[in-house]
Amino acid sequence: MSESPIGKVCVLLAIISVLILTIFSCGRKMLLCRCETCQAYLTSSWSKSFDNLCDWYAHLLRNSPTKTIDIHVLGNTITANPDNVEYILKTRFHNFPKGKTFSSILGDFLGRGIFNVDGESWTFQKKMASFELTKTSIRSFAFQVVNFEIQHRLLPLLLLSKQNHAVLDLQDVFKRFSFDTICRFSFGLDPICLELSLPMSDFATSFDLASKLSAERAMSVSPFIWKMKRFLNVGSEKKLREAVNMINILAKEVIRQRKKMGFSSRKDLLSRFMTSVNDETYLKDIIISFLLAGRDTVASALTSLFWLLAKHPEVESAILVEAERVMGSDNNEASFEKIQELHYLQAAAYESMRLYPPIQLDSKFCVEDDVLCDGTCVKKGNRVTYHPYAMGRLEEIWGSDCLEFRPERWLKDGVFCPESPFKYPVFQAGMRVCLGKDMALLELKCVTLSLLRRFHIELVAAGPHHRNPRFSPGLTATFSCGLPVKVSPRGTQ
Repeated sequence: MSESPIGKVCVLLAIISVLILTIFSCGRKMLLCRCETCQAYLTSSWSKSFDNLCDWYAHLLRNSPTKTIDIHVLGNTITANPDNVEYILKTRFHNFPKGKTFSSILGDFLGRGIFNVDGESWTFQKKMASFELTKTSIRSFAFQVVNFEIQHRLLPLLLLSKQNHAVLDLQDVFKRFSFDTICRFSFGLDPICLELSLPMSDFATSFDLASKLSAERAMSVSPFIWKMKRFLNVGSEKKLREAVNMINILAKEVIRQRKKMGFSSRKDLLSRFMTSVNDETYLKDIIISFLLAGRDTVASALTSLFWLLAKHPEVESAILVEAERVMGSDNNEASFEKIQELHYLQAAAYESMRLYPPIQLDSKFCVEDDVLCDGTCVKKGNRVTYHPYAMGRLEEIWGSDCLEFRPERWLKDGVFCPESPFKYPVFQAGMRVCLGKDMALLELKCVTLSLLRRFHIELVAAGPHHRNPRFSPGLTATFSCGLPVKVSPRGTQ
């Protein structure tokens, strides 16, 4: 239609209508709320003082007596109050589901996957995944997959980088590594993203774009904008549709390959789901959820941890001293049992995610009018967001040194001691607690140990990211400038 003169006029009129509706909607909201916070959000004036939206939110929450704020123009209550978090995720769990609004925002990307549904669909996927992930056999399989990828892909890549004296984007490397790992573990297939002769796969590239554009939908003041753009198939919505189409094609190819190879006796998670699910669209959505959980979050956690370790050599040294004490001086592959004895390494991983959680915030929607523990009233249909990034920066929770990277805060007589998940909701908490938590931590620790014992990794000072990370829009935290580093063999720097 848009190729004919009449079609072009129709599209132009539709776009003008969208703009008028948007201006009216935003203008109405601005007239309804003239508070400083809402005006700062609408005009983006917060960006004059803060590099990231999450840092502005953390500032507002830190200065709020209740550690809760309202962004009225978004209909969003944001909290960093642990009592509120427990109320939302546990006490009144059924009154704060993901909700239809959230499912609509992420529906094109995540479909009916576990992160985007409530009710029976969520319960089924949780039971299936929980049952499989608690098996000793699946944990052993995950350990084998991670170690194979480290020994045969990750270490050779860093050795080659060292020989060529090249600057390496470690964030990109971790994305490739975690993508290969989750594909092998979840689907029994190997995309070989770390092979230097191959570019990042179309699947991975489309996945990044779909995550970014879906997150931008969630940040929009008015849904009129993205819904009309989707209807007209223009701009960012056209890009999102193309990215999702690529993801869907390749996800369905994964299912086809798994059926062709057989799945009744396979160890990967997809094969186990396929014994109970025949709906290919549903299986496709499950695949995409696996990828979001196992690729993006792990890559984000690794990137932040290595950024912090490069800036805190005393923590890096403490990890190496512990590793030598527990495992000896050689660099042989660590056993699963020995990995569990590395309490300081576990503390460093938790401390890194306290300051830089892979998921910086998470939203629910209120089913019926409610009152949070701090007295904040939440109206039916409004969004409620808890903010792990801001919570990690609260003196009331972590003390006066809350902005410092100090793994020792997690240790008691040298033994790792976790905090309440409602003070540290990095893996969520309550009913929706992350089912892959142990797998993610295992991968995080194995990679960190293998790289630190063999290489010295030095940040390349290039731009503001060297001092403080700047994040790109997305469902998970991603350094906008990547993580450029130089690698040298341990002991030669």
